[in-house]
Amino acid sequence: MAAAAVRYLRTSGGPVEALPRPELRCVGADERAPVDQGEFRRVLGNFASGVAVVTAPGAPGAPAASGAPASPGEASPAGFACQSFSSLSLDPPLVAFMVGRTSTTWPRIARAGVFCVNVLGADQGELCRRFAVSGGDKFAGVAYDAAPVSGAPRLTGAVAWIDCTIHAVHTGGDHLIVVGRVDALGAADAGDPLLFHRGRFTRLRD
Repeated sequence: MAAAAVRYLRTSGGPVEALPRPELRCVGADERAPVDQGEFRRVLGNFASGVAVVTAPGAPGAPAASGAPASPGEASPAGFACQSFSSLSLDPPLVAFMVGRTSTTWPRIARAGVFCVNVLGADQGELCRRFAVSGGDKFAGVAYDAAPVSGAPRLTGAVAWIDCTIHAVHTGGDHLIVVGRVDALGAADAGDPLLFHRGRFTRLRD
């Protein structure tokens, strides 16, 4: 179903809409949930992770980030901050990220069919916050060039970038699991990554 939605978005010129939140339950309506959501977030917050911004080029005729119609032949790129990014396979080279079904950015990435993962550097916390909010022009004043294969924004100062084509999409509760086939990648010669742990940014220490 998720893969079919990607195919539809890539061929449709209609408005960008988020997928509805699924009505899924792991227990019956009269049973107690096995895990409290607040406790789930608190415990899982102990797993330190890197932080990335997933970007995609604007598709001609697609709505702009603000929701206003784009001019003919002109469209703004898309992007969102992502903590749930991972390498997946060496042969073939695959990576994956998770995105909420209700994300308004995801349909624009799906329509493009390609994306670039920008692994943020230790001093890019404010840049991450910019891409973590919904709406507005997230790219205003942000320096970037085009990734070599997809043309998606490659953010200046990122410690690594991975240029991908959407390979598969799977459902995962209230999120989608997006698998990308790596077409090109690169890393900076120096620089520490931005880390997220227990609800705040941190960095590597000796």
